[in-house]
Amino acid sequence: MANSLENLETQLELFIENVRQIRIIVGDFQPQGQNVLNQKIQSLVHGLQEIDKLKSLPQEVHIPLEVFDYIDQGRNPQLYTKDCIEKALTKNEQVRGKIEAYKKFKTLLATQLNNVFPNELTKYRAIRGDERTVT
Repeated sequence: MANSLENLETQLELFIENVRQIRIIVGDFQPQGQNVLNQKIQSLVHGLQEIDKLKSLPQEVHIPLEVFDYIDQGRNPQLYTKDCIEKALTKNEQVRGKIEAYKKFKTLLATQLNNVFPNELTKYRAIRGDERTVT
């Protein structure tokens, strides 16, 4: 699996380099460079054939659609993981704060209920099996 991904990555890198070289040759085209251009185009076709052969090998790779959004925006797709971790940490802090607020609310509510309805709260705790007392 990893080997097939590495082969595909290598072929894609070679293809990109070949396209870059063709762009340079075409951008400053000289008639004596026709043979070199023809060879590069043949290499390009061969590279596409190799990529086509390798494209079905890595089947278990799942890429989140947001990664493609990063690429479309001209951002480095490797930053996607970093951004996800930062978002998760931020969300974790928010949730942790909510949990603490709910714990404080529960304690305060139990204290107030014990002050106003001590008998009912004792019965409720007995039914729940919660023998803790509120201070």
